[in-house]
Amino acid sequence: MPINIPDGLPAISALESENIFVMSESRAQSQDIRPMKIAVLNLMPTKIETEIQFMRLLSNTPLQVDVTLVVPSTHESKNTSKDYLTRFYKRFSEIEGENFDGMIVTGAPLENKDFEQVDFWDEMRRIMDWTKDHVTTTVYVCWAALAGLNYLYGVGKVMFPSKKSGIFQYRNLMHSDPLMRGLDDIIRMPQSRYATVDKDDLGRNPHLHVAAVDYEGDPGIVISDGGEIFITGHLEYDVNTLAYEYQRDTDRGLDPNVPTAYFPEDDPRFDPVLTWRSYATLIFSNWLNYYVYQLTPYDLKDVRKRRRAICHCLRLNVQHWTLDETMVPSFHSLISIGFSSFTYSR
Repeated sequence: MPINIPDGLPAISALESENIFVMSESRAQSQDIRPMKIAVLNLMPTKIETEIQFMRLLSNTPLQVDVTLVVPSTHESKNTSKDYLTRFYKRFSEIEGENFDGMIVTGAPLENKDFEQVDFWDEMRRIMDWTKDHVTTTVYVCWAALAGLNYLYGVGKVMFPSKKSGIFQYRNLMHSDPLMRGLDDIIRMPQSRYATVDKDDLGRNPHLHVAAVDYEGDPGIVISDGGEIFITGHLEYDVNTLAYEYQRDTDRGLDPNVPTAYFPEDDPRFDPVLTWRSYATLIFSNWLNYYVYQLTPYDLKDVRKRRRAICHCLRLNVQHWTLDETMVPSFHSLISIGFSSFTYSR
């Protein structure tokens, strides 16, 4: 099924060149189909590239996906024109009264700043609170993952001695969780960040589950009982994205390390090889299927009621449910049993 995106967005031609079925907003409005509404809060300076990367990952399921591009209301982008943002994006204040089936919050080059030093941090906290009542499930990526774990669960940020850049191998610790279903024991993930999260803080919180970790103990994917997904890396990256960042940092005189396990023979003179796309595609397809489609209410007005019922069932540790207007199971418990022990009643 197609991914629905705004008319005229540059991503349309890029995705169509890859034989990805894209439907324009005007055509989608003529169809009598309830698409999955996904908001993408794009915090990256490279807006167009990031749009294409995430839309590619959202296009590989039978579901029809309606994408709304969002930027903070209290931050002015220095790398994207106001005309472009006005045409294709909505400020958060414009969607604050809406509900969504899912949301993706992208990374941002902000790891070297304390959270409180980020100019839109107050709004970022408001957005994270807003998702609890207006979004069925949210994916936080890279810096946003660190920010979400910190604000929502009190998990501290820990700086690396130097930037972690390259393709790293992560052990799949949760084969039974539908997000990780079908993945190998080892998955590859691009990383480009200066910080990680406090593993002891993660371990002390019973509502957080580390789904993937590398051989140095760095968490790659964390899943919450409330349906939030925290991905510390950049599964969405294109094959040349890390090469661009490496050259950019070199030109700035930062003397960056060569990205790990990225260039053949670790030599930047060679073209990098794409080794993570299949993992990225499957993880986001699993998220759309199991965390979004299978748990979101048909009427998005019921998102707040559904999420509150999920938290209620989590506290009760219920093992069998009848889904009605007042009672549904927790995300983590329900999807972990493969949807085999519940019925739906209206």
